[in-house]
Amino acid sequence: MPPGGNEGGALQSVRYRLVAAICIVPLVLYAVIFQGGALATRSYMDEASLQASSALRLAVSALSGHLSRYEPLPALISDHDGIEDLIVHPDDQSLRDAANIYLKDINNLLESSDIYVMTLDGNTIAASNYDQPASFVGENFSYRPYFQEAARGNQSRFYALGTTSLKRGYYFASPITVGDRIRGVIVFKVDIDSIETSWRGGEYKIFVSDPEGIIFMTGSPEWLYSGILPLNRERLQKTHASRRYAEAVLKPLPIVRNTLDDHELMTINTADSREYLVLSHYMPEADWTVNVLMDTASVRSQARTMIVAVVLFLCLAGLALAIFLQRRARLAERMRMQIEARAELEHRVEERTADLALVNRRIEEEIAERRLTEQELRKTQADLIQAGKLAGLGQMSAALSHELNQPLAAAKTYADSAAMLIDLERVPEARDNVRRISGLIDRMASISRHLRNFARKPNEKLGPVALDAVIADTLEIVSARLKTADADLEIDLGGKAGLVGAGLVKAGSVRLQQVLVNIITNAADAIEGLADRRIHLSTEYHGEKIILTIRDHGPGVPAAITDRIFDPFFTTKGVGKGLGLGLSISYNIVKDFGGSLSVTNHPEGGAMFRIELEAANATAREAAE
Repeated sequence: MPPGGNEGGALQSVRYRLVAAICIVPLVLYAVIFQGGALATRSYMDEASLQASSALRLAVSALSGHLSRYEPLPALISDHDGIEDLIVHPDDQSLRDAANIYLKDINNLLESSDIYVMTLDGNTIAASNYDQPASFVGENFSYRPYFQEAARGNQSRFYALGTTSLKRGYYFASPITVGDRIRGVIVFKVDIDSIETSWRGGEYKIFVSDPEGIIFMTGSPEWLYSGILPLNRERLQKTHASRRYAEAVLKPLPIVRNTLDDHELMTINTADSREYLVLSHYMPEADWTVNVLMDTASVRSQARTMIVAVVLFLCLAGLALAIFLQRRARLAERMRMQIEARAELEHRVEERTADLALVNRRIEEEIAERRLTEQELRKTQADLIQAGKLAGLGQMSAALSHELNQPLAAAKTYADSAAMLIDLERVPEARDNVRRISGLIDRMASISRHLRNFARKPNEKLGPVALDAVIADTLEIVSARLKTADADLEIDLGGKAGLVGAGLVKAGSVRLQQVLVNIITNAADAIEGLADRRIHLSTEYHGEKIILTIRDHGPGVPAAITDRIFDPFFTTKGVGKGLGLGLSISYNIVKDFGGSLSVTNHPEGGAMFRIELEAANATAREAAE
């Protein structure tokens, strides 16, 4: 065999392998670039959809919370004596002037846009902007759907561009009832510009569209009053009939829709043409759709970056394979090739390490963003809890007013009697009347103090809480509602309330009080007007657990809604009688305590709510909230 024969055969074998590798590489690159690119795009699109879903939920929660603050107010203000007198005597100028000033003060206090009162023919006789150039006084809004619905005796909602003020807003309307007759309509107009302003300049494009596909709110002013659905004759007729957008010019938004797997994509062909990932949520109570658009340029850029990285990795692997084959054919050059390959590999590792460090920084930034989102969600939950308490206070306002009026009337009688007794020099009897007046004042102060404590926002600190004290404070708040419903609350603390360390649970006193107020108030609603109007509140002790049970003798919870009763905004009460937040807030409060809240129907009839809490150690007792 000639010298170098083995080396030549090995070299030729290496060449064959290199040729085969060169032929395979294009096929592998084709599969990576096209098939891998599609997989990477879908993966990043799924992640982007999750982020956009969080933004959508926050936007919907902000809108719902903003609007829910004002929904019960028209019905409350319509009961004002001045408003009822005005609607009965609409031509009395002195009543008009007094009503104008009252509505303006209420409008400034509530920070709403406008408040105005109309007769049943649609004419406005009083308004909070009576002294403004664009005053509503004398205007007729009978063509508005919110007026027509309220004139029929229903609470109504509507969003539109004002025909007089040319300002957008959301309208809440309520009938004004005097005796058993509907005599007029009162309307709240709520400004939505503050919410729209918060959407501008963010990562997402957010807009709200009506059932006809016309954009009513948006963080992009150039899209306002544009249609995302074809503006055909039928849609335009519906819009013009209600004069929802006054004289605003409606125009179509040039869009092209397509899909990627389960994701909806929208390309807006404007001067700066862009493709967006679209997520939508329909709000039935407002009859509009909230849309969140996320630019897909970053998603596709990430997918391209991933493909480039994979291609570079494959090239590096091919290069390593070539080096390995060359080393086997050239034993004499092994050391030199090994040193070069090692140097090349170290250089590649440094580049890869830098890339990994960049990826780690991006992951840390995403974690920080997710934590910030979680904090915002917790803040939103706290605001909803406060809104639920204030809504509950609003519903109990009439009964509490009666509860305070009785001591006031009695105090007035005792004061008049004391004056007469002093004139007759019957000082001991007059002193007894003064003592009785002092007792009545203490009673009213106690009611006011409990309402003030109930309305304040609690902090997040938990600790041992005495059940008997919380139940006593709860009774101060719900006693008026129980009296209105003629309900009898029977309390059984299991005979352990007086023992040291017994009856202590891990909770927050104010929030636990809110849970009991919500459930007892619901029980009073359920049994009002029934023959058996008893409500039972009892406690049981099971080792480290304390269980509170509230049972009524009402119709119970239908099986069809048992799974939905703790959902936010779900309510079986009529319009204006509840936000549907009470039980949802109570469920989350008990969950934050580390406990559980459930509902079942008692075998003998009626609903039974079961609150399970952890028992607390009396030696560690401190102020929970």
